[in-house]
Amino acid sequence: MNVLKSEATAQTAALPSAPLPSLAAERTIRFVVRDDGICVLTFDRPGSSANIFDLRTLDELAQELEFIERQPELKGVIFISGKRSVFIAGLDLNLVREITSPTEARALIERGQAVMNRIAALKIPTVAAVHGAAVGGGYELCLACDYRIASPDHATKIGLPEIKIGLLPGWGGSTRLPRLIGLPKALDIILGGKTVAAKHALKLGMVDEMAPSECLVAAAVRKIKLGKPVRSNHWLTNNRLVASAVAPQVRKQILKKTRGHYPAVLQALEVVTRGISQTVAASLALEREGIVALMQTGTCHNLINVFFLQERARKRTFPAASSAEPNPVARTAVIGAGVMGAGIAQWISARKLPVILRDINTEQVAKGMATIAKLYRDGVKRHTFTAHEARAGMDRVHPAPAEVPLHRADLVIEAAVENLELKKKIFQRLDELVSPETVLATNTSALPISEMAAGTRHPERVVGLHFFNPVHRMQLVEVIAARQTAPEVIQRALKFAQQIGKLPVVVQDSPGFLVNRILMPYLIEAGNLFEAGAKVEDLDEVMLDFGMPMGPMRLLDEVGLDVSLHVAATLAAHFGDRMKVPDCLRKMTGAGFLGRKNGRGFYLHEKSKEARPNPQNSACVQSQKAREITREELQERMVFLMVNEAARCLEEQIVTDPADVDFAMIMGTGFAPFRGGPLRYTDTVGAARLVGAMNHLVASGTAHFEPCKLLAGKAASGDKFYPND
Repeated sequence: MNVLKSEATAQTAALPSAPLPSLAAERTIRFVVRDDGICVLTFDRPGSSANIFDLRTLDELAQELEFIERQPELKGVIFISGKRSVFIAGLDLNLVREITSPTEARALIERGQAVMNRIAALKIPTVAAVHGAAVGGGYELCLACDYRIASPDHATKIGLPEIKIGLLPGWGGSTRLPRLIGLPKALDIILGGKTVAAKHALKLGMVDEMAPSECLVAAAVRKIKLGKPVRSNHWLTNNRLVASAVAPQVRKQILKKTRGHYPAVLQALEVVTRGISQTVAASLALEREGIVALMQTGTCHNLINVFFLQERARKRTFPAASSAEPNPVARTAVIGAGVMGAGIAQWISARKLPVILRDINTEQVAKGMATIAKLYRDGVKRHTFTAHEARAGMDRVHPAPAEVPLHRADLVIEAAVENLELKKKIFQRLDELVSPETVLATNTSALPISEMAAGTRHPERVVGLHFFNPVHRMQLVEVIAARQTAPEVIQRALKFAQQIGKLPVVVQDSPGFLVNRILMPYLIEAGNLFEAGAKVEDLDEVMLDFGMPMGPMRLLDEVGLDVSLHVAATLAAHFGDRMKVPDCLRKMTGAGFLGRKNGRGFYLHEKSKEARPNPQNSACVQSQKAREITREELQERMVFLMVNEAARCLEEQIVTDPADVDFAMIMGTGFAPFRGGPLRYTDTVGAARLVGAMNHLVASGTAHFEPCKLLAGKAASGDKFYPND
């Protein structure tokens, strides 16, 4: 029989109850009792592709649990999702954004914990039948159940990623996961904010069984018939002695990695290691107070804001385009089988699109195919792909050492070497080979797209699609609008980036576009300071202290000094002394020091050894002036130039929204996410303070620190880039 309920239940928390709709069909949870007495609760949020825990869903779930508690004839409960790729994606973060006091925060956590505790306390067996993402509060519901079954589908991801938004698992995750899989494995998942594929989750013990999505209910029924499980208590690891021994060592590792910038990791460590030897109720209290404290931090606010910027990028459209939704891209080609071209082709093929990989000869194409094969092999090792998925992905890449028909391609991406004249010739030929509807894109990192487009018969269909290296790790794609690019072409490029799972930002065609334009002054200043006597390791350390994922000298080596020199020279040609190329880049490149790619750059990169500063670079040091500069001043000089260039890009309308600047820098360079991006960082520190320090540097003879008009204006007026915050 089918049973649907709509009666409201009283709520005692300080947060208000969500109004419930009167029509059963509008509810977020469907309630069915099968003929065998097993209850199936299906989460299916109306009008959405995802399930989340908002107040309405929590209220409805509480109602259904109240009914279940009153029905002694029920044999068990199955929790399942009605969505194609999401079980439950966790807490609605808008609720966290709206919290204004610790009292409200505590009420929200208490409400969630109360619901999970009711599931855990049910006298009948409970099973979470998971297909799609079960993360955060979604997996905490699974942990409250007696059994967890997951589909092996690629969309099924299991985990507790709260650390990544500056929080900790607070609805029982920090308490129940260590008790389920043991303290060491639980710490790895919780402190790393990890989500894992179903197969790996099974290996860890996070789920009990895998079953195809169409068989999940049947598998869950079998579990219910087994009755309540008897599980290991992991007494060898889950005790006060082990926890007290593990905590200091892990804390030391955390501080080394985060430099104290991410309080949630330390807070989670304390909650888990203290809670493991206490009662469940006491451990839940630790969770509750820990997460309430974290909700008040600026780090949490900034990381949640980054999350919403990512969500915005996944859904953005180009306003100037027609309202008609462009057709999805079905056939693609990549011209150039080097590191970037092969990386782009692999990513496209992994998203189940066929792609032609074209280069000038068999040898170059073979190298590209070998690169793609290695990316797939590594993905299988990391559980990103199954072996079958990797083989299918390889089959979708079609090598082309000679010209092939491209008239059926919806999108062609040029990824040849960074040579403007060569790229112009490629575009002129592509213009002849493709159909009039084909979009022609370039992956250039700095060259003018408008010039490439000018040599074609249809310049309006040429657009920039700047992927970042390595393609399989970097989510950002810059969609670059040339002067001639039609709005509908920009829209289609934007939708293509979203279609293949990237996060796009639309920018205007200008030297360096957005990310490299802001990053290059920072790297150039690092080179200038090196020439002035600053140590390579000091320059890197101070920026790691600031929160960058990698120091500037190490980054130059990773990118390649030849590539960095090319981008720097391109920008210097347009911006003059403000971006003057350091002599050390030319000297080192001329001497064959190219960075990690050949083992010699600012560092020596030797196999099985930690990178160490390259003593052969001493000839590039022109003075010892920087030895008189403090570590704090070294950091400020490099940060000031990023902030100033970020404001200048906004001033020149390379983008028109401060959030686009901050989003692109965080996703494209790893700019300290907990600081919220260079412009939000400016608001936090105060534009007046930054501009005052920059003017002092200008007065001392370093003219390239002169604040741009927009930044100087913010300092004078006291206005912020984000006035509504």
